[in-house]
Amino acid sequence: MRRPALFGLLGRLAGDRRGVSAVEFALLAPVMILIYFGLVEFCQGYMAERRSGHAASVVADLVAQSGGTSRLDLDRTFAVGDTIMRPFSAAPLSIRVSSVTVDARGVATVQWSRANDRNLTRRAPLSVVADLPPGLISTGETLILGETEYAYRSIFAQALPRSVTFRRSYYLRPRTTDRIACADCPA
Repeated sequence: MRRPALFGLLGRLAGDRRGVSAVEFALLAPVMILIYFGLVEFCQGYMAERRSGHAASVVADLVAQSGGTSRLDLDRTFAVGDTIMRPFSAAPLSIRVSSVTVDARGVATVQWSRANDRNLTRRAPLSVVADLPPGLISTGETLILGETEYAYRSIFAQALPRSVTFRRSYYLRPRTTDRIACADCPA
């Protein structure tokens, strides 16, 4: 008795191993490509976060090294932060620098503040800085508070349609004097 032709074809296909690699590749390739692009996105986001944090550190450090400052000096210092962000866009980078002093009651207040006005605005003079880590400075001491906020937009906008905001704060003591005065900052 002869088998129908269909069974013969199926039998030959079941025993044929020539296309197995192509089928396995077709099943694994989308997953591997997704993992690759996920790693690319993670690395880009991590680099943007590190650069925005570095910008906060450098801007605060430059102000802390000066003996005094002005609005023009601070604006020039903010341009350094924009340069640090390259190759990322500096447009979503917001920078704020403030001089904070602890009074006799142990309350940290702002002496002067300046921001590049992109997203962060300057802190009001004599406003209380509530998020200062405890024990960082004692009564009568001053520190420079450098803050950045960066709204990172994914290069794969379909995967991450909203921006992710990175925030960093750095606290530095003045180096050459007890207080950094800003001659023409609003009081």
